[in-house]
Amino acid sequence: MYTAFMNIWQKFWEWYDRTYTLNISIALGLFALQIVHLVWLLGEVIWGKFFGMPLFQFTGLAESLIVLVDYTEIPALISVSLIYINDIRKGGGFKAWLYLALLLSQVMHIFWITDEFVVTAFNQGGTVLPAWLAWVAILIDYLEVPVMIDTVKKFTVAMREKRVADFLKNELREE
Repeated sequence: MYTAFMNIWQKFWEWYDRTYTLNISIALGLFALQIVHLVWLLGEVIWGKFFGMPLFQFTGLAESLIVLVDYTEIPALISVSLIYINDIRKGGGFKAWLYLALLLSQVMHIFWITDEFVVTAFNQGGTVLPAWLAWVAILIDYLEVPVMIDTVKKFTVAMREKRVADFLKNELREE
């Protein structure tokens, strides 16, 4: 059983390395959607708390789209985590571990403090948790920004290495 698992694990990482540019492209695309969420958080929630009135407020379809974008956070975290797990697997140093830890803090945030709590804590103050915890949740949300920047750098490197051409020539041709 252990050997079978290790074979599957090894084949997965071989495939991941062969299709790295595709994987990092998907991860970056999903992760870039989180910028919309961070802008919403800044313009509606944080700005509203500091200045008494948000810069903008989403309702109707726009609000539904923000919620939809928020749901892409889980696949984004999984796909970007694989980038750093792969780096660690290949002997990556402190930076890979740090960025993976920042990503995993997002997972904790998703299950621990939701955006609904943050909005409720700031607008009505009617939660059993202390209001300062909302600021912790916001900080955790913004911890993904350095990882976003690094993911863009990794994508750029992959594009410069012409790994897309290798993928298109080799991987798509295989049956």
